[in-house]
Amino acid sequence: MTERQTTLHLLCGKIAAGKSTLAAQLGAAPDTVIVAEDSWLSLLYPDELKGLDDYVRASGRLRAAMAPHLRDLLDAGLSVVLDFPANTPKQRAWMRDLIRDTGVAHRLHYLDVPDEICRDRLRRRNAEGGHEFQVSDAIFDQVTRHFTPPAPEEGFDVTVHRSAVA
Repeated sequence: MTERQTTLHLLCGKIAAGKSTLAAQLGAAPDTVIVAEDSWLSLLYPDELKGLDDYVRASGRLRAAMAPHLRDLLDAGLSVVLDFPANTPKQRAWMRDLIRDTGVAHRLHYLDVPDEICRDRLRRRNAEGGHEFQVSDAIFDQVTRHFTPPAPEEGFDVTVHRSAVA
């Protein structure tokens, strides 16, 4: 029997790239929990997230509140799938602090999916109504303008996923 290594899984990808789908797959591993930003934001800020500025404010508050809890989970030996976007250097710096503070292994899953596929998935998701948030094409464009793929100098252990996660 091999000993399981506590791991912090991070997810980088545009809206509807498949981050939450991959999170569910990763979260099925033993002794692994998923912490999903969209679930928390929809519960804590119902009807308050009208635009990108609202999201940035609420997400910042949530990260500050969740950081000690995430450290506790990792320190207890539980792997965490952090279904928060790791889509900008600033977001990833916060995640890097969690890794530094806990000393756990990590894996940054970069979902490299073309905009056209993300838009198709987003429209389908919006039509089905099963997601916490409806995102318009205009919001997709606004958020995508800020998207920055992970760079080698950031020092993450990266696994690239291309279009396979639906």
